[in-house]
Order: sequence, then structure tokens, then C-alpha cells
Amino acid sequence: MSDVDQSNPEVEIEAIKQVIATVEHAQNTESPDEFLGLFRADAIYTTAAGTRLFGLDTISAFTRQVLPGGMQGLTVTFELEHVLFVRPDVAAVKVRQVYRSPEGPDVGSPLWIMSKEGGRWLLAACQNTAAPDDEVPSTSHHRPVSDPR
Repeated sequence: MSDVDQSNPEVEIEAIKQVIATVEHAQNTESPDEFLGLFRADAIYTTAAGTRLFGLDTISAFTRQVLPGGMQGLTVTFELEHVLFVRPDVAAVKVRQVYRSPEGPDVGSPLWIMSKEGGRWLLAACQNTAAPDDEVPSTSHHRPVSDPR
């Protein structure tokens, strides 16, 4: 835990915001390598469609299947909503995610458990959840990057 600035949580929150910005950039530019570089090797991930992925190899195979081309006609924004430091080097991060398409917005509410290792915040466990009752009404019910139908 020596690489965590316990006296200045704002520094850690800024570093977490950079991870969020990188996820946004990687999805909008359809860059699997940029996205996958944010995960621990033993990470777990559940997509908005409920697909459960265990370990970076499985997350990588899924991402490489859905991300190239999956954002066609879409853009996405991510906004930090809340950080709960479970320990100084472990954070529960709530994110507001809005996909925009010609059909309208699709709002999600991911929860990311992140751990700080080697000076970097990494994604350890992620649950992507739709938030249809958010203040932006969702009109689209299919995210290609979440469900490779």
C-alpha cells in the first residue's frame, strides 16, 4: 500500500478519473489493447447483457470479438459518480455511462472495483448494469459492445 497517497484522496480520485477517461477513449476509438491494458490478469467482468467473463484471457477474447465495429453509429461517455475507498488501495467506483445512437441514449450504471498495484489503478471486478430509470430515457435496448448477437 506504499504507493497510495492516504493523506490526499483527491490525487487517487484524479488517477481513477484517468482510468475512466481511458475506458471512454478506448471504446470510442474501438481500441481493444488500450481497454485491456486497464485490467488485472485475474479480473472478472459482467457485461450489461449478463455475460460473465473470468480472467483477462476471457475478457480479451470477448473484447476483441465485440469492440472492433461494435461502436459503429455510437458514442459513449463515462462520468465518475462516486468513489468508496474500501481500503486505501481498493476502491468501489460508480460510473454513469451514456451510449448515444441515432435511436437515442442508453444509460448504464457500471460498478468497478479497482485496486492500486505498482502505482496504477487497475480494474479488478466490473459489473455493467443498465439504468433505464435514469433521468435520460433510454430508447435503445441493445449495445453491440455488450452483447455480440
